[in-house]
Amino acid sequence: MKVDDPFVDRVVTPVLVLVDNATGDGGGLTAEPVVSQKVAGPVTLAIRIYELDKSGLLDHRVGIDSIPVPAQAIRLTTRTGTALGTLTTDANGRASISKTWAELGVATPQAGSNVSLTWSGEYKGQAFSRLSRVQAVN
Repeated sequence: MKVDDPFVDRVVTPVLVLVDNATGDGGGLTAEPVVSQKVAGPVTLAIRIYELDKSGLLDHRVGIDSIPVPAQAIRLTTRTGTALGTLTTDANGRASISKTWAELGVATPQAGSNVSLTWSGEYKGQAFSRLSRVQAVN
């Protein structure tokens, strides 16, 4: 008999969403990966989306395989709800977008300015979201 966890009201994401160029861990191992971008110039953000094939989980020669998810629609918004764009992953499961700091809602960026982001979509009928943040550096 399955017993629901009363403390966690979430479901497991149907995909692995990695944030490119996140500092520290490759974009997938922290709750909120941070991408550092220069104060001057465009802000370029990118993600990679994978489906995890766990059929070889119990075979040490196979393990879990990460399969890129092509043609996946992703909505990028700030956590305040401002829409930044809709992206589609390429054949390698990668999608990117370039914005100015002003488009991200930061009129005068300074080192330390940051914007909290949400990447969201739906895969095989299940919604998913990935949080990240972009931070200005000199």
